[in-house]
Amino acid sequence: EEVLVKLSENWPDYVFAKDYPLTPLSEVKSYIDEHQHLPGIPNAATVQEEGMELGEMQRKMMEKIEELTLYIIQLESDVKALKEKLK
Repeated sequence: EEVLVKLSENWPDYVFAKDYPLTPLSEVKSYIDEHQHLPGIPNAATVQEEGMELGEMQRKMMEKIEELTLYIIQLESDVKALKEKLK
């Protein structure tokens, strides 16, 4: 079976806008080190106590997936530049 969830908020395609402020990975790491979860995502205790809205969590997960895609593209570009420099 399937579940259909209709969101009233924007789907996170805004992540691909040129002016989207992608957080530097060093800041993401610092946040994770301090809080033990991703920024913008509730921690396990909160979810356990309060539950979670399925649609909102799906939107947040898609936002993180899209951010990860941008980080990977950025890393690939850096690797290519380093390979060229080594030649």
